[in-house]
Amino acid sequence: MAKSLIKLFLFSFTFPLFASSLWEKDLEILSPRENVYGLAESELKARVAAGRKAALFYPVTVSDLLLPYDPISAFFDSEADDPVRQLLYSLARVVSPYKNMDEVYAWVGLHTYPAAAQPENPNPLPELTPEERSRPMGTTVFETEDGEALTFGCAACHSGNLFGVRVLGLTNRFPRANEFFRQGATLAPYVNSFLFQGALHTTAGERRMFARAKGALRYVGTKVPVTLGLDTSLAQVALSLAKRRPDEFATRTAVSHRFPRKNKLAELVADSKPAVWWNLKYKNRWLSDGSIVSGNPVHTNFLWNEIGRGTDLVRLDGWLKENTRTIEAITAAVFASRPPRYEKFFGSGAIDLARAKLGEAHYKVSCQRCHGGYEKGWSREDAAGLSLDELLQNHRVTYHRRTPVRNVGTDPGRYLGMFEFSADLNRLAISKNIGTVVVPQKGYVPPPLDGIWARWPYFHNNSIPNLCALLTRSEERPATYHAGEARSKETDFDRECVGYPLGEKTPGHWKKDPDYFYDTTKEGLSNKGHDEGIFLSAGREIYTREQKLELIEFLKTL
Repeated sequence: MAKSLIKLFLFSFTFPLFASSLWEKDLEILSPRENVYGLAESELKARVAAGRKAALFYPVTVSDLLLPYDPISAFFDSEADDPVRQLLYSLARVVSPYKNMDEVYAWVGLHTYPAAAQPENPNPLPELTPEERSRPMGTTVFETEDGEALTFGCAACHSGNLFGVRVLGLTNRFPRANEFFRQGATLAPYVNSFLFQGALHTTAGERRMFARAKGALRYVGTKVPVTLGLDTSLAQVALSLAKRRPDEFATRTAVSHRFPRKNKLAELVADSKPAVWWNLKYKNRWLSDGSIVSGNPVHTNFLWNEIGRGTDLVRLDGWLKENTRTIEAITAAVFASRPPRYEKFFGSGAIDLARAKLGEAHYKVSCQRCHGGYEKGWSREDAAGLSLDELLQNHRVTYHRRTPVRNVGTDPGRYLGMFEFSADLNRLAISKNIGTVVVPQKGYVPPPLDGIWARWPYFHNNSIPNLCALLTRSEERPATYHAGEARSKETDFDRECVGYPLGEKTPGHWKKDPDYFYDTTKEGLSNKGHDEGIFLSAGREIYTREQKLELIEFLKTL
């Protein structure tokens, strides 16, 4: 009996993931929770490394939507004129004729691993084997009893390419993960067992795996994103739940997927971009609209992922309970993540210190009350003895004890979408077991601005191309712009305005691909709001252009 009690004590100490004190509703955050579990430094370092690896290689083994890797890669690596490929493309009319798997990965938006260590990266990648590095970040291939399975992990959407530096925890600007599942759901019915067995020379195990994936896809409700750069996770979760019974287990039945319940998200545009990780340390509620008011956000992420992949939630609930160590590691890594620093990419001398100090005063007037306070190195008592790099650092950051939600007139599509399925999520037994509670809000969380310079385009819906446009009154902001990968510091980034170059500065090749054209007149993509009461007073500008550039100079230092 004594030994059992000791084991129980040690288990609760080692795995505090389900402790309500960490994730309870309205928990006050007194200081940034970078070390969310209060671990010793050596243990934190090990846990963060394990968490980053689990973010790179998806750990959920009970997912029903696993693809047999060898047949899938053989299909895409076959010749373009292969009769099997041509037959499927002609039947489904959804998948472009990629030349190989590498083109599939690139289309999904995955980033290859860097060839060498990158000192600019604030969240170093864990040590990996050559085999693990052979496929892009987020690609997961693991062994099952039925053969090798392919899926995609957290890094598919939560890693960015910043001038060649792979930053884990940064938004992927061009993810197509939801579109990948949508195309898969459209294509799968045309792949019958005879074709899969004969044409692709599959094993019995691979056929079983593919049959499970086809079965799961019946319970996946998908939707085309309104534009490249946003995902439809909100709609995919809601429409997938609509294909299950409205009970606490979201039971999958033949009737439920054939006659799904109606949901406004089939039409309502509620698309948004994947969030950066390093903001979570300041918050006690999650998502851009703050509608998840309790529970570990990593738990919520797994739940949403697997609902959107058609997985049995009873099995998922069991996996979560059996894998607390893995979830704790990912949570530790997410909360410990840090933003990329401007001076690491452009040099400390690239920031005009005098101008930034002037911008700090504007920030305190217009931004601090919502986005938090940033005490800089130059305000320290010992500032006279600090280097330029040390002067630019955030000495102390203060954010709200309870994460606020503000309605500043920005596009309401995202928060309106939460009203359409919050009850569906709250009734689930698995939601109750992990402590996740959804309370729709009217507005959005004004996020901490750490690393804001690297987070363009702006707003939850990417409708603002750079900070100059953000600090322009709504009606004068650019209605359209062209996006592109941040490959070159010289051509792909406007240093003065921080973000996409516009007009004549726009790289010519960006304009050639319609997928990278952003039109704010479309539903859900409005660039209105966030001006009156911030840098406008009764419709009048309170800052000159030079003062706005001073503010932007300060924002580069965050």
